[in-house]
Amino acid sequence: MKTTKRKQRLTLLVLRDAQHSVKQIHLSKPLMIAVPAAAILSIAGLIVTLQIQSAHSISELEQQLTLKSLEALKMEVTVTDKDEAIERLNKAILQLSGEAEQTKAQMERVQQLEQELQQFIQKHGSLSGQTSSIPGGAKEHVGGEFIAVHENELLGVAKDAQDDFEEIQQLISRMERHIPRTLDQAQETQEKREGMPSLWPTTSKRLTSNFGYRSDPFTGRSAYHAGIDIAGKTGDPVYAAGAGVVTVAERSGARGLYIVVQHPNGLETWYMHLSKLDVLVGDHVGQGETIGKLGSSGRSTGPHLHFQVVKNNQTIDPMPYLN
Repeated sequence: MKTTKRKQRLTLLVLRDAQHSVKQIHLSKPLMIAVPAAAILSIAGLIVTLQIQSAHSISELEQQLTLKSLEALKMEVTVTDKDEAIERLNKAILQLSGEAEQTKAQMERVQQLEQELQQFIQKHGSLSGQTSSIPGGAKEHVGGEFIAVHENELLGVAKDAQDDFEEIQQLISRMERHIPRTLDQAQETQEKREGMPSLWPTTSKRLTSNFGYRSDPFTGRSAYHAGIDIAGKTGDPVYAAGAGVVTVAERSGARGLYIVVQHPNGLETWYMHLSKLDVLVGDHVGQGETIGKLGSSGRSTGPHLHFQVVKNNQTIDPMPYLN
């Protein structure tokens, strides 16, 4: 029995240095096994604890990383939305810029038409009772609270501006179509008005013979007088009673030097017994323009103008036109 117990005991020799004696420590074999096992278990527990703590830390880091990723994704989405909004705004601005250029060109054409109308009005008389005024750039004192505008609101403003541009362009297009027609009609009306032989053709207003039947000054016999005679001085200016084209400017035996001016609506005016011709065939003359000089050429008893009006190749009384 003693031999068996000795075999189960272990002896440890502890040698500190040469001056001290050797110590012997007797340990049982189960104790020698238990101590390393406890140490191993302690180390294993420590490792497990460290692994649990590491896993927890890693989990927290993963959660934080996930949150950061979500925030970054959200920010990226926000930035993307803003980029898309800016891109839409840029496209809207470019489109508005193009429409503005087109509108500017249309406005320039309308302005040119307006200038033609103004020149027409200045030439032929202004319309009474119609005035226009453009407000000046008077500086005003302004103020107010600053309120930021969201990009969606800017897109709405751009859309409204685009709609306004479309309406303006439609309006200008209608004006571009209508103003030339109106100008043509106004010019046509003015030409007809000026072409009407309504202006007295001489400076003198003294009538010596009316339209119709009379006693011929040379023979004394009853004769048909196709116009009116207006007495004056030789060399006095003779004016075109209406605007038109000179179709005759020549000398005739009975008519002397004479001129025929063709007007709209089948009208003609004849000017006879002139002392001088100031126009040629084919000339366009305006109402009131000097076309010749009063005289006594041809079959005449003294200086005067024989003035007659012909409509559709028929002589008519000039006085209703002149009056």
